[in-house]
Amino acid sequence: MIFRQLFEPDTCTFSYLIGCETSGEAALIDPVASELENYLKLLGELGLTLKYTLETHVHADHITASGKLRERLGSRSVVHRLGGADCADMLVDDGDRLTVGSLELEVRHTPGHTQGCASYVMADRVFTGDSLFIGGCGRTDFQQGDAGQLYDSIHSKLFTLPPDTLVYPGHDYQGHTVSTVGAEIAGNARLGGGKTRSEFIAIMEGLQLAHPKYIDIALPANQACGMA
Repeated sequence: MIFRQLFEPDTCTFSYLIGCETSGEAALIDPVASELENYLKLLGELGLTLKYTLETHVHADHITASGKLRERLGSRSVVHRLGGADCADMLVDDGDRLTVGSLELEVRHTPGHTQGCASYVMADRVFTGDSLFIGGCGRTDFQQGDAGQLYDSIHSKLFTLPPDTLVYPGHDYQGHTVSTVGAEIAGNARLGGGKTRSEFIAIMEGLQLAHPKYIDIALPANQACGMA
């Protein structure tokens, strides 16, 4: 497998390129519009054909590159059916499977940050978007967020994966790049160490976070696959 973890520093967003060495097919998870030319260059250098762009949710902090990549390369955009982006080529649901050459990804619906959050599971890793961070999780105070639902999603869909499963999040603000399911079960500041559902809800209700700075631009743009 070809794998690259890519980082956009303004919004601390991770994007992920996965590619099949045999077929040359590739997918980009959570591509950022400002990085479009870098993606095109990297795909060319690696000799890959972009088959899918996979969104973990409809983002409020950056604009997706999915629509522009579709326009330039003919890739198909993938969003969960509850994400609110009917512009997507594929609206997926829990348990759906996507193939990229010899690689397979399973869709797991992990709502709570938003209603349309999806995580993508491969054989040894999971791309968790804003549902589960390294040491934390996404906020639950807008876009139909629900702290109790996020707790349930993480415990039933992510913490049930093998403990050595690699966790690749949608953002990190502390310089971390990868964790494991076992490490998050044990040490996640909001969810780990046996914290109860009610304890987690109380933590999330007490955060008092600032309004996302790009939400008024990013959200409507992403509901149009970045083409608004």
